[in-house]
Amino acid sequence: MDKTHLSIQKITGTALLGAIMIVLQVVGNFVTFGPVSINLSLVPIALCAIMYGPFAAALLGLLSGVMVLFAPSTAAVFMPISVWGTVLVCLLKCTIAGFLGSLVYKLLYKKNAIASYVLCAMTIAIVNTGLFAVGCLIFFMPLLRENSATYANVYAFLFLGMIGWNFIFEVISASIFVPILAKILHHPQEPLAK
Repeated sequence: MDKTHLSIQKITGTALLGAIMIVLQVVGNFVTFGPVSINLSLVPIALCAIMYGPFAAALLGLLSGVMVLFAPSTAAVFMPISVWGTVLVCLLKCTIAGFLGSLVYKLLYKKNAIASYVLCAMTIAIVNTGLFAVGCLIFFMPLLRENSATYANVYAFLFLGMIGWNFIFEVISASIFVPILAKILHHPQEPLAK
């Protein structure tokens, strides 16, 4: 394939995964099971990281951050405490996660393709949630203190009340769906991301 064809394929593929991510993000805002919101939007980011490389995955992560920034819960809960903190955390957490997930994939792919898919997905979920936790501790401590009365301390509230079940769901769902979809969509003989 020539370079132009690969570029068109990369742009088109990234745009399609972006559209899927937007749909999953919007649906995730309204579908919850108990305390867990159903967030499958990291799956398209991981697929983009595998198929199109770190910069495309970072771009999709940035798009995800923009979607989170304009979500009703973000505006209601985080914006009143720190506008700049909210913007920074929303835009950086998934952007960095997508970029790093792709690097993990590239590092491990030749050793074990399936493990590289799983660890790419897990890296994206862990980095995304980890940066959210750090952002909360830096910018949103008043929110943590205000809501931690039924927990041992603010850290327990952050990790058990805010992040806990959602993080577990994200890691497990991404670790299951990404390898299956990546194996179907990605051609192991010809890695698209160089």
